[in-house]
Amino acid sequence: MATQPTLKDYLGIAPTSGLELAELVEKGLPTKNLDLLKAKGLTFTEMAAVVISPRTLKHRKARGENLTPVETERAVRVARIVALAEEVFGNRETALLWLRHHSDRLNDRTPFSLLNTEAGGRQIEAMLHGIAHGIYS
Repeated sequence: MATQPTLKDYLGIAPTSGLELAELVEKGLPTKNLDLLKAKGLTFTEMAAVVISPRTLKHRKARGENLTPVETERAVRVARIVALAEEVFGNRETALLWLRHHSDRLNDRTPFSLLNTEAGGRQIEAMLHGIAHGIYS
């Protein structure tokens, strides 16, 4: 049986508790951690739409700055949801297809487009849990 994808797989972090994750978010992650999200299939456009604009990312990298707590929280949300989708669908390719597919249940939006807010992330997480339990298709 395959192992479940984790934040370590998608962002290079392995917090052992919710408190440790909160502290990591407060400090902000290094910009290089976003390279893992890109390597896992997220596009430049998706990263820009949900996590950080390309111009801001370029400036942060040039100055050696970490992501802000808000940007880090978005990156963690995206990583968590993509990992959950991969777990639910059994592979990353299908997970990314689902996250990029427009849905009537979301007023013809993509699940990915809702990940820029916590409320949107929770909605997509609930949908994924529903799919895992046979409620949605």
